[in-house]
Amino acid sequence: MSRKSNIGAGIGIGNIIAIVISWSVNHSIIWALIHGLLSWIYIVYYILLVR
Repeated sequence: MSRKSNIGAGIGIGNIIAIVISWSVNHSIIWALIHGLLSWIYIVYYILLVR
């Protein structure tokens, strides 16, 4: 598996986890979408600054 596909899989999994957790806590589709979008910000932050 290439590095690019590993990053893509990680981004997708992080997005799904954020949406599922948000839905289970808030039961709101709007909050789930917002948290799903914000998960991308965290992942980009991690890739650019933490690594």
